Amino acid sequence: MGASGTDAGGTAHEKADAAAGIRVTDLYRYPVKGLSPERLDAVDVTERWTFPFDRLYAIENGPGRFDPTAPKHLPKLSFVMRMRNERLGALETSFAPEDHTLTIKRSGKQVARGQLSTPIGRAMIEQFFAGYLEGELRGAPKVVSVEGHSFSDVPVPCVHIINLESLRALEHVVGRTLDPLRFRANIHIDGAPAWAEFDWIGKTLEVGDGVRLTVLDRTVRCAAVNVDPSSGDRDLSIPSVLQRTFGHEDFGIYAEVTSPGRLTEGDALSVG
Repeated sequence: MGASGTDAGGTAHEKADAAAGIRVTDLYRYPVKGLSPERLDAVDVTERWTFPFDRLYAIENGPGRFDPTAPKHLPKLSFVMRMRNERLGALETSFAPEDHTLTIKRSGKQVARGQLSTPIGRAMIEQFFAGYLEGELRGAPKVVSVEGHSFSDVPVPCVHIINLESLRALEHVVGRTLDPLRFRANIHIDGAPAWAEFDWIGKTLEVGDGVRLTVLDRTVRCAAVNVDPSSGDRDLSIPSVLQRTFGHEDFGIYAEVTSPGRLTEGDALSVG
């Protein structure tokens, strides 16, 4: 483990956690990999799975290897994403779960709309991205999806958590306010000491009324977090800052749902 500011064994942090009153502040899903987040007041989670509709769709960057008859995890470079395609940050997208219609806006004006569950709707979205990302693609973009598959950056279906106090510690280093949406997490928490979440690997988090999450690993950050989520500008070098300052490139943690239930903004979180 890198020099993250955690204490050996995590004992002091665990005591601080108990007194801090850790709570869930925000919940997000990302229906299309690389596109806009959608804030949720509450979400029902199932065992060993992601948030419903989270990374349900992705856009292949040219001829791809994704086979819907035998879906498997593929590297993020197979898809349109912010690490390489920062212009995605200038788009505002919304997803209708009832019919899977994706609406794309730029500067408040609708520029594309299509029902992703239909061939015609997918073609309309593909046509938009072929023009919008011209010169950045390896070939024609293709909207892909299959029931029971999530286009997460990691092969194990899980949720992604960031600690807002760790974000404040990072803000102090970079000398400016950072939008937490840079990190594209599902769950934002507050009330824990900075970097305490790194002591939770292998432990169980109890959230709200009976939801349990087993913490799997720290999140190694890529260049996607260098992109401002509202402007699409590549304006920072966060992994480099993390490495120079803390001795690692990690920010956030992955956790697996081990006991299902409902998560709600404001839920208390405890570390078992």
